[in-house]
Amino acid sequence: MPGQAKALTAAAGLLAALVTAAPQPLGSQGSGPAPRPAPGPQLRVDVDLVLVPVTVTDPYDRLVTGLRREHFEVLEDNQEQEILYFSNEDAPLSLGLVFDFSDSMNRANKLERAAKAAVEFLQTTNPQDEFFVVQFSDSPRLLTDFTTQVETVQNQLLFGKAEGSTALLDAIYLALDTMRDAHNPRRAILVISDGGDNRSRYSVKDVKAFAREADTQIYAIGIFDPVAERSESEIIWGPALMREIAEMTGGRMFPIELYNLHELPDLAAKISIELRNQYVIGYRPSNKQRDGSWRRIRVKLKPPKGLPPLSSYARSGYYAPTQ
Repeated sequence: MPGQAKALTAAAGLLAALVTAAPQPLGSQGSGPAPRPAPGPQLRVDVDLVLVPVTVTDPYDRLVTGLRREHFEVLEDNQEQEILYFSNEDAPLSLGLVFDFSDSMNRANKLERAAKAAVEFLQTTNPQDEFFVVQFSDSPRLLTDFTTQVETVQNQLLFGKAEGSTALLDAIYLALDTMRDAHNPRRAILVISDGGDNRSRYSVKDVKAFAREADTQIYAIGIFDPVAERSESEIIWGPALMREIAEMTGGRMFPIELYNLHELPDLAAKISIELRNQYVIGYRPSNKQRDGSWRRIRVKLKPPKGLPPLSSYARSGYYAPTQ
């Protein structure tokens, strides 16, 4: 697969140049879902090299930087792995924005505020970053393919019209498929939606399977009614679904209630900062079998003495290569 080969080469080149960072203070248009992906692993594994981006937070959900290689332990299928590469540099990103234009976004000015937050998120990109935008209502559409120019999508986001149903799962599927053509080793998708899928052709099982195969972190901003006001079944399970899909990829879901929409820009900025302050760990699996099996990853922290309990977020695993 040409796109995957390019990513493999880029990942290998990046890791070959990585050194442990110095400690810092702690602190195409389409009217329907994308085609199903071809079988085979999507995680970037170069012969026997696995990259794992990790986010670390304190009990107040604040990012913790300045940790070093010896403060991490990586297990694959419960077997400890030797960490060979470590960095917390701000490496170039390939970003996908999945934006909800369904009718439910008309309520309480959700669409306008969410669009401004999305634009602010894109404006934080670095010159080496690239991004694309998928918008969705009844069906997903690739609004903008990979670009480095925020201006090409800014007006379309700010002046778009919300209407139709919510094909959230189809939109995530299309974004994951589009991310196969990314040029940067690090990849992430940000979903901004009120979460109530009621239109998708792809199932939850389809999207989870694709998300497990794709080496892409998924972050989500869920704009929800207060709990007491949620009634429709898709709104009720929407937050749990978005959180589950995000966390299995090493990303996170940030909920925001309808009456706190003024916090959206700050939340988008928080996610951008988090993406640029992740640790990247590289190891060669002790299991050399090329059997296409699912390998479970677990990252454990061994922080310096005196720090409060810390939390880590990393993808749950990867599929081994088959050849």
